[in-house]
Amino acid sequence: MKYCKVFLKPKKEESLLRFHPWVFSGAIQSVEGDPEEGDLVEVYGANQRFLAIGHYQIGSIAVRVLSFTPIPIDDAFWIERIRIAYELRKTLRLAGVENNNTFRLIHGEGDNLPGLVIDMYAHTAVMQAHSVGMHYARHQIAEALKAVLGDTLQNIYYKSEATLPYKANLGSEDGYLFGGEVEDIAIENGLKFCVDWQKGQKTGFFVDQRENRSLLEHYAKDRSVLNMFCYTGGFSFYAMRGGAKVVHSVDSSAKAISLTKKNVELNFPGDPRHEAYAEDAFKYLEKMGSNYDLIILDPPAFAKHKNVLRNALQGYRKLNAIAFEKIKPGGILFTFSCSQVVSKENFRLAVFSAAAQSGRSVRILHQLTQPADHPVNIYHPEGEYLKGLVLYVE
Repeated sequence: MKYCKVFLKPKKEESLLRFHPWVFSGAIQSVEGDPEEGDLVEVYGANQRFLAIGHYQIGSIAVRVLSFTPIPIDDAFWIERIRIAYELRKTLRLAGVENNNTFRLIHGEGDNLPGLVIDMYAHTAVMQAHSVGMHYARHQIAEALKAVLGDTLQNIYYKSEATLPYKANLGSEDGYLFGGEVEDIAIENGLKFCVDWQKGQKTGFFVDQRENRSLLEHYAKDRSVLNMFCYTGGFSFYAMRGGAKVVHSVDSSAKAISLTKKNVELNFPGDPRHEAYAEDAFKYLEKMGSNYDLIILDPPAFAKHKNVLRNALQGYRKLNAIAFEKIKPGGILFTFSCSQVVSKENFRLAVFSAAAQSGRSVRILHQLTQPADHPVNIYHPEGEYLKGLVLYVE
């Protein structure tokens, strides 16, 4: 198949020679043919040397690279990429094991498929396209998933209305590409939870906090736990299994609180230790007393673009400052940022400033990041988005 060609300006091929999977629009000298957004294009250096093939798009990132060798992007390509990703999850003992059927199967650039996310919940794959090219390839990807996962896959739900570029006017609707509506109870490290992949945030659950939830379980014994921005209660039921005295879950969404209660009931039916509140996080923190000696702060992304970075950092400072002020002596704070544009250094500085403001003695116990099923491509450091600190507050 013949593709349109993109030619780079002199000396602009260095990043591709280092296998970085993006071509920025400012690096392009000329385009041969008339590619539309989502089309496959070949990328060449100023010396006419082939560099890559990928999806063309409108915006600062002009090409998302699928391959640095001239191979056809056909059914065999999708099957092979998904097979490699699935084998990695089996190596990590996340797929094909008895006590866990929840994991990220495809993590964009981390799995050499930029613009594509696929999370597995029991027998259901939830697919998200973040680029027009991946949207156009969704049916090929669905067939590849069926080929690799076989009978273990019963449903593929496509959920990209909120993630595709809105200017592309694709008229995309979320829905099943394969199978139909089922109520799967997903399992993570032996704990059960319901997933609302149709109306919930992201793909329905925050799979990326699995290992951090496990770590929290080890600190929860005999502690009073506050899980802020609890969403569907992941940290809460790990804290309960860890032996917490009391667990309070807080989220501004009444729907999230309803799911939290449902998930706690799945694992600890009738347990009086848990209470949940649909309330604004800052208001709850401001009015609460010093009742907790383990607090989790896992807010949604405060900054999705660099132009709001300053406000986001102020938000992290304010949030953590209240926690430092209110947490009991000897308390432990799990605090996170999932904003890709907030660097590890910026996040740490915001938390350190909040600690200094409180005047309390604070020590770092752990520095946290995303788990191995959210791999960071070594040539694409931007893929490291989740930052976390576990702090001991005297």
